[in-house]
Formats: sequence, structure tokens, C-alpha cells
Amino acid sequence: MRKKAIITGGESGIGRGISLALAKEGYDIAFSYYSGAINSEYFVEKTTKDIEALGAKCYSYDVDLSVPNATDSFFKEAVEALGSLDLCISNAGVNKPRAIQDFSDDNLDFLLNLDFRSYIKMMHLSARYMIDNNIKGNIINITSSRGERSYPNCGLYCGMKAGLNKMIEAYALDVAEYGIRINNVAPGAVRIRTKEEIAAIKEPTDMEYYWDKKIVENPNGEVSDFWDNLSDTVPLGRAGTPEDIANAVTFLASDKASYITGITLRIDGGLILPGIPEGSARTDEGWG
Repeated sequence: MRKKAIITGGESGIGRGISLALAKEGYDIAFSYYSGAINSEYFVEKTTKDIEALGAKCYSYDVDLSVPNATDSFFKEAVEALGSLDLCISNAGVNKPRAIQDFSDDNLDFLLNLDFRSYIKMMHLSARYMIDNNIKGNIINITSSRGERSYPNCGLYCGMKAGLNKMIEAYALDVAEYGIRINNVAPGAVRIRTKEEIAAIKEPTDMEYYWDKKIVENPNGEVSDFWDNLSDTVPLGRAGTPEDIANAVTFLASDKASYITGITLRIDGGLILPGIPEGSARTDEGWG
């Protein structure tokens, strides 16, 4: 009998990698996506087709998780479609970098609902369902290495990821007696778009930090992109892939990890070990 998994943001990037890996492991999948994201229709169609090609059932739901309590109806519909629930993964999230001097209430509310509140609600809803139905299931959150290391212009996002990293230690204790395990996976720099996918973005938002006009002008991979340039700064010599994160998720959800709960597993190739990490680290000014 196939197991059942819910994934927020399961259509592209890290979420797509997790969706496909779980389908291979014998899970039917229900994932959320946001139709307002760039190329969302393409990713939903492609990921659904690829999941079904692996013999899994797949259900997709257009959900704006920046809206308070949008999780409730999504969770209910997803569980009804799947028929049960063994694994809940919160993955959907973005960063909108702002320095404290550029703080705005709108940015706070957006990130708070999407990157923090939705994770808490999904943990609550899945834990309650598993307890009520005597399911010794798993809850896994995708957080970030930014929950451990400080970056300029990243106070809100870093703070929320750090909060989730600490929060699950207590929540894991709450549900341990029911045989439910809660863990986090914290990616470092992960290639969430191919060069071709980046080239298809013509008008980037403030969330497409990896976008570079040179990629658009050279869509055949003739120039280096954000992750190529980053590779030399990663001790293991490359940026991460969605499959790297998916491997950690499938391990933590498996019986091989049956004695592991309340941890945050960092998957970053050693990126943050030496000092200030990638992106906005001002090494030219003597930082790091």
C-alpha cells in the first residue's frame, strides 16, 4: 500500500525534487503551488506528469500561503484526496531581502505568514490528524542554513528560520509519545532553477535573486550563472541540487531514521563552516 505525503511548494525547485523522490519511494503526493509565481503552470504540469509516470497519484492545489490560515482548506482537501497522511513537508517560502532601515509592515506580514505561520499551521494540522488517526507519521520542514548564520538584508528571513529550528525541538517533545517525529532540513545554496528556466524569466521580481541579464541573453548556457560562480566558495566544490535535499528528506522520513527527532540537518556542502556565506557577504570590505 502506498504511503501519503503533503508538500507545500511541491511543483518546482527543492519542492519538485522532494516530490519526485517521494514518488519513487512509494508515496502518493498532494502539493500546493502558487499560480502567481513565474512559470507556475509549466512547473505544475511537468511535475504532475513526472510523478504520475512513477506510478504515484498526484494532486495539486493553487494556494497563496501568504494569506493567513490558507493552510486549513488546503490541508483538508489534500488529506481527503489522499485518503490518509503519513508525511507532511513544509517547503514553500521565499525571501524578500530588506535592511532594517527599509523595514515595512507589508514585508513583515508577507514573510511572517508564508515563512513562519504556514509552517506552524501545517505542523499543527498534520500532528492533530496523525494523533487522531493513530498514525506514527513524520513532519519535516525545509528551513535554511540562514537560520544559523547572519546575512545583511536578511533579518526577517534569518530570524524566522532560526525560530523554526528551535521551535521543532519543543514540538518534537510534544508528539514523541504518539510515535510522531518532527525534523528540519536546512539547505545551503541550492540550484533551484536551470539556466533554461532562468532564461525564461523576462521580468524578475525581488525574489529572483539568481536572475542575471547575461543568462537571458545567452540562454544556451554559454555564461556562468549565480550557482556556477558560487561553486568555488563551497568547500565541497559545487552548489547543491534539489536531489541533495530530497535525499535528506527521504532518509529522515524512513525507518532508517526512526530514532531521530527534533533535529535540524544542514545540507550545504560545508558552505557556512569557514565564515560569512555566499551572496551579500561583503568580503571586499574585509568581512569574513
